[in-house]
Amino acid sequence: METMYYEVVSIDGDYANLKRTDIESDDLKLVARALLPPEIQEGSKLKYEFMSYTMEP
Repeated sequence: METMYYEVVSIDGDYANLKRTDIESDDLKLVARALLPPEIQEGSKLKYEFMSYTMEP
């Protein structure tokens, strides 16, 4: 399973826009906040692994 790293760019209601940080990409991924850790805020670093998002230090 591939591990991907993201940064929360913006939060809009029940959704968050994530930008991939482990590769060069300008694309944003829209993800339901229910799938993300509840403590996220703009600028939070996330790791996606095994179909789950976790906070990165």
